[in-house]
Amino acid sequence: MSIDDDVALLERVPTMRLLGESSLRMLAIGSEQRDFNAGEVLFKVGDAADAGYVVQRGTFRVEEGGAEIIAGPGALIGELALIVAMKRPSTATALERGSVIRVARSLFQRVLESDPAAARRLRDELALRTSQLASDILMAGGKLST
Repeated sequence: MSIDDDVALLERVPTMRLLGESSLRMLAIGSEQRDFNAGEVLFKVGDAADAGYVVQRGTFRVEEGGAEIIAGPGALIGELALIVAMKRPSTATALERGSVIRVARSLFQRVLESDPAAARRLRDELALRTSQLASDILMAGGKLST
């Protein structure tokens, strides 16, 4: 895929779209593509999380504590690893031949440092999500206690 194709793919990812085209271009140029065959593991529970992955082709199963999601083209796997050093809480496995764009946390942070407006947009989005999650937890707790 070309850099323009990678930028177009990154624009499909809600978190990435917030950054704007010039920041996405920097991410596309600095990221690497990785190919996987069916059954290959992208990462497993407990691995050091130093990057997020945007699915280019194929599908990946992401399993965490008995729950699973299937991530296809345009999905961002391991989003939180772009922001904070942590251990992987899940395992991601290729279900078929596919590829991902690996976005290193160090690159993502350099892009945010070079574009303060993009960093503010991302901060605001994460604050909104956190607020919504807290509200959802409170509502669920209220339903459980009745």
